[in-house]
Amino acid sequence: MRFVHTSDWHLGRSFHRVNLLDAQRAFLDHLVATVREHDVDAVLVSGDIYDRAIPPLAAVELFDEALHRLADLGVPTVMISGNHDSARRLGVGSGLMERAGIHLRTDPAGCATPVVLADAHGDVALYGLPYLEPALVRAEFGTEKADHAQVLGAAMDRVRADLAGRERGTRSVVLAHAFVTGGAPSDSERDITVGGVASVPASVFDGVDYAALGHLHGCQTITERVRYSGSPLAYSFSEVHHRKSMWLVDLDADGAVHAERLDCPVPRPLARLRGRLEDLLADPALDRHQDAWVEATLTDAARPHEPMARLAKRFPHVLSLSFEPEDGPAHSLASYAQRLRGRSDQEIAEDFVAHVRAGRAADAQERALLRSAIEDVRTDDAAREGAR
Repeated sequence: MRFVHTSDWHLGRSFHRVNLLDAQRAFLDHLVATVREHDVDAVLVSGDIYDRAIPPLAAVELFDEALHRLADLGVPTVMISGNHDSARRLGVGSGLMERAGIHLRTDPAGCATPVVLADAHGDVALYGLPYLEPALVRAEFGTEKADHAQVLGAAMDRVRADLAGRERGTRSVVLAHAFVTGGAPSDSERDITVGGVASVPASVFDGVDYAALGHLHGCQTITERVRYSGSPLAYSFSEVHHRKSMWLVDLDADGAVHAERLDCPVPRPLARLRGRLEDLLADPALDRHQDAWVEATLTDAARPHEPMARLAKRFPHVLSLSFEPEDGPAHSLASYAQRLRGRSDQEIAEDFVAHVRAGRAADAQERALLRSAIEDVRTDDAAREGAR
């Protein structure tokens, strides 16, 4: 059986205020063309369909158009909700869509109910595990702790139990949205840390033939059977070196996996430039970046006059500008967002405590209180969103 594995569309997201809807539409055109060209048997979309729980109307219309086009191909599509999606909203009408071959999996309770497809070698069971917010699904799975490893492990136990009851030789695929240990994150994924631990071991997917993962935006292979497709577009300058692609996966009669990367359309390349303003404006080696979206970091000792306007004359698509003088402390002029880059909510809160107490860091009890407060806020937000 052959399928395309993609994820993290983030429909409705912009890139430094640049509307990406046309680029997202071009990707969906590419996806439909790929399904036709490669005679694909199923399309797998591993979460974060939308960029936020209440997406803009234009993004909803684009998603609706994509569903119609995929259904018209007559190729089954399996989708799960991610941590950016509102599972309840995304799941509206899923029963009706199923009749058209669009299988939306947004309810954690249904994780062990697969979409069963067949080829010349027998059945393939595709299990859709939507993003599992630990504090919200702990009761459903009866776990001792509300953490990612336990709830995803419990969900996979259900998958393996269902698979054990099926005909011998049934092959299996799992769609999941999670941070697996060994994966390389970027700046554009939303933090899903709970209790200080966001990642789960790849071994949680033992027993299935292929795990189609979403959440991390870089295409990567954790093991031969556990892979991230990555996002089809870049959503931060930290993805400057990403090769945006999707996986074309062949599942043999015995469950062996053969995967090929298929490149996605690039609306505009990214470039991260660093140096003194005059050097950036004069260096002929930088000519190749004149059509790129540019992030510039100026290292001048003194802030130059009208740097953004001057940069834009050479680099018309410059989007981001920051200052890090070579002879001064980088953090003093760095933007607030830059200083927080790569920091979890817990780390930011602990840094704040140390800052307001003149360097005295939070002790173990205070760190536990901060962690509990952050988890309560995240749980309340998720519950409130689910109730809308």
